[in-house]
Amino acid sequence: MRSDLIKKGIERTPNRAMLRAVGFNDEDFLKPIIGVANGYSNLTPCNIGLNDLAEKAMEALRAANTMPQVFGTITVSDGISMGTEGMKYSLVSREVIADSIETVCNAQAMDGLIAIGGCDKNMPGAMIAMARMNIPSIFVYGGTSKPGNLHGKDLTIVSAFEAVGQHSAGKATEAEVREIECHACPGVGSCGGMFTANTMSSAIEAMGMSLMYSSTMAAEDLEKGESTAKSAEVLAHAVQDQILPRQLLTRKAFENAIAVVMAVGGSTNAVLHLLAIAHSADVPLTIDDFEDIRTRVPVICDLKPSGKYVITDLHKAGGIPQVMKILLAHGVLHGDALTITGKTIEQALADIPAEPRSDQDVIRPWNKPLYAQGHLAILKGNLATEGAVAKISGVKNPKITGPARVFDSEEACLEAVLAGHIKAGDVLVIRFEGPKGGPGMREMLAPTSAIIGAGLGDSVGLITDGRFSGGTYGMVVGHVAPEAAVGGTIAFVKEGDSVTIDAEQRLLQLNISDQELEQRRSAWRSPAPRYSRGALVKYARLVSSSSLGAVTDLSTNEQKSH
Repeated sequence: MRSDLIKKGIERTPNRAMLRAVGFNDEDFLKPIIGVANGYSNLTPCNIGLNDLAEKAMEALRAANTMPQVFGTITVSDGISMGTEGMKYSLVSREVIADSIETVCNAQAMDGLIAIGGCDKNMPGAMIAMARMNIPSIFVYGGTSKPGNLHGKDLTIVSAFEAVGQHSAGKATEAEVREIECHACPGVGSCGGMFTANTMSSAIEAMGMSLMYSSTMAAEDLEKGESTAKSAEVLAHAVQDQILPRQLLTRKAFENAIAVVMAVGGSTNAVLHLLAIAHSADVPLTIDDFEDIRTRVPVICDLKPSGKYVITDLHKAGGIPQVMKILLAHGVLHGDALTITGKTIEQALADIPAEPRSDQDVIRPWNKPLYAQGHLAILKGNLATEGAVAKISGVKNPKITGPARVFDSEEACLEAVLAGHIKAGDVLVIRFEGPKGGPGMREMLAPTSAIIGAGLGDSVGLITDGRFSGGTYGMVVGHVAPEAAVGGTIAFVKEGDSVTIDAEQRLLQLNISDQELEQRRSAWRSPAPRYSRGALVKYARLVSSSSLGAVTDLSTNEQKSH
């Protein structure tokens, strides 16, 4: 084991002396040392309950004859920073989380890792680190929040954002908006729809890196603590049996994750994060693979933001294992993929029925889906030669051609929407919000929610080189690559240009001649960087295109080839 360098030899006496100071005794040096990456923070409801879970994990790890060593890793709340300059740090935090976990585990020669996280970037950050280090690892999700409720209607954080748009359109009073604000987030846990956190927890369960059913448990329920303790026990066995992340994170595992994301109607951010995790695991995965799997997998879960139910409803209906069993029964899931328990997916799902229960309609039967094909479409065209991601579930008009309304920041677009300057048929273009241009690739939940709240969700299109929250829906296209800051076509769009979004043809097109496009490209000059110091400058210097997952550790050869 890796920590043998601490356990053996007189030359390791100083190392052991340091460990004695934190509670090790002679027999403890013979045990595996397990890192407990604890994302606890009281700055967001997503992570406020994680310290209790870390304690349960360490108790179970000690009982399993291992030595847990806990360390903290950061989190930022997307919901709190949304619509502000601070949102630029959200995607940056994914890399900080991955780097910090890698740094501690490698520096201290950990034999295994249990990572406990809640908010959106905790999960892909931890998974990137696990794939890099390739030591036995398991992820524990802090759990979803229970829905808020007002006048008999379930609420989530997105309800609050949409209420702002309703107010600007004269459809809600200030008092009504405040009432929604006070009821939207009732307690501990990550945002309660199939938004990014719950999408990624579901994907990790599908890849076998967390326990079955754990991805949809409520943060406040007792079973979450019980599942955490069980996760620690499973990890101890994985250390003993040397079940490694790269044995689990295979091409088949990523295809399983994509299939589940499509089936549950998950967040567009899953494309970005799964590409990044695959990069760290050295698994060949491209943006086009999502489109290929989309055509074979229907959307069978009726979940918010565009659907009816929240994640606690999905859990009661059978959770991700039920979804996976349906997919397995219809040949779109790899049953021979391995899980952290040592069982295959097929073995883990053996006792689950191939059809969902008839007393619920959260999970639909295969032959009665919400949509016949997956909801995350990859669009290409002269506006996105590397690709862009559209979430097409719940979209009444899958094609729109209209005049471009061009904004060089999220704030400028939001101001125009709230002021009533946007009309049906417009195509909003928000640029210089990409990984390098932002920097940080902010999520556009504020303007998209304002559009929905104003009643324009079915008649206005929006494209951006930034991202979207998992709570976004409507005719919106994100991750446009190449981004504006590096001279992508989105940088050359002018106010009033004709732009086409066609989800059926997977087309994103600026309707000008090739000659005119080349003239604009020749005349274009890259803008000055928005920042001169700090984390955002380092991030902008290192980060790749969103079409590659916006990773920050491309090899020299990868940089040259892209």
